Amino acid sequence: MTRPLPNISRRDILALLGASAAVSVASACSAKPAAKGTFPIRHTEAEWRKLLTPEQYYILREEGTERPGTSPLLKEHRAGTFVCAADGNKLFSSRTKFESGTGWPSFWQPLKGGVATSTDTSFGSVRTEVHCTQCGGHLGHVFDDGPQPTGLRYCMNGDALKFLPA
Repeated sequence: MTRPLPNISRRDILALLGASAAVSVASACSAKPAAKGTFPIRHTEAEWRKLLTPEQYYILREEGTERPGTSPLLKEHRAGTFVCAADGNKLFSSRTKFESGTGWPSFWQPLKGGVATSTDTSFGSVRTEVHCTQCGGHLGHVFDDGPQPTGLRYCMNGDALKFLPA
């Protein structure tokens, strides 16, 4: 005995396809954990959540990205040092900051020992992720379209940084 096919409308099929697409996009856009490895500064997830703002946690611990143009550090032009918002590790000198026009604070060179890099294959592309050497927190990415003398653009999330004036 054969069973009759359920009465499925075109609207039902489109709704199902739309829901499947939404799940796929949400999975692709979900943040992943901070850099793998052992770092000198370690905390539990609960401790990090207490130490950081929700925005900082999303970026530093889940490898999120802030919206472009939203960081007050874009307009920071004083002499000083940009440090990791999670642990105060010195990352960039204000002397290496430049206006990239991307909407994120950009630098052409990190301070020695401040950052490390790893390969990021999220979103179907290969990029170089930048993270703090002390806590492993995600800071942003580095690209090879920056100014001389390095030709690099360290594109950092402002919420991952704090500025210490000289």
